[in-house]
Amino acid sequence: ETARKHSNKIGTVYAGKNGIIGALTENLIDTSKESSDDIKALKHTPSGGFGSCRYKMKSLETNKAEYERLIEVFKAHNICYFFYNGGGDSADTCLKVSQISESMGYPIQAIHIPKTVDNDLPITDNSPGFGSVAKYIAVSTMEASFDVASMAATSTKIFVLEVMGRHAGWIASAGGLVDNSIPVVILFPEVGFDEKKFLTKVDKNVKEFGYCTIVVSEGAKWPDGRFLSEQNTHDDFGHAQLGGVAPI
Repeated sequence: ETARKHSNKIGTVYAGKNGIIGALTENLIDTSKESSDDIKALKHTPSGGFGSCRYKMKSLETNKAEYERLIEVFKAHNICYFFYNGGGDSADTCLKVSQISESMGYPIQAIHIPKTVDNDLPITDNSPGFGSVAKYIAVSTMEASFDVASMAATSTKIFVLEVMGRHAGWIASAGGLVDNSIPVVILFPEVGFDEKKFLTKVDKNVKEFGYCTIVVSEGAKWPDGRFLSEQNTHDDFGHAQLGGVAPI
């Protein structure tokens, strides 16, 4: 909408179909061809309105051709500004795009837009994406607690909710937004797991309330720094594969 209001200063705004993949494959959406109503509707559309992806461009040293391809596409469409929303890996991609565009004689203004549900980007107070997941976790914790409480006298007394958060416990902390009458124990990745203290607290809650809800970050660690749930495998981005901390 802003580009349309200031067409004398802002040219065509393209969106990569499915994120960076669309830019690499030259599958670009010319937003100027969309109706005003469709553009206005983006304000109330999930963030994946143009599609998204989970794809990390590797280092310039090992994957220079891919970055060169990106600059070639930008040059072909007279694109001089590159806005890329995401977390730390996306910020790293912006830096590399800026660096290689300079070396290729077609300098791109690469701008990173913070967007991560983990809310783990340095300096930022809160990142787009975190508010949505915080609300979801708070409501899920409350509803799961009600469910466990209703059957605790004759059935399960403990419910464990595992949430995202490799190094930051912001998402897990959202489980604490529930009413104080709900017994919740939260395990943060920033705080080493004290098994004795944890079991004592859970046992106390069960005796006092009849049940206990546990919200645990996937990045919860032992005091020596090892992840509780590390699987000795890595994801496509090279990070330790986590998940399954709840059964532990």
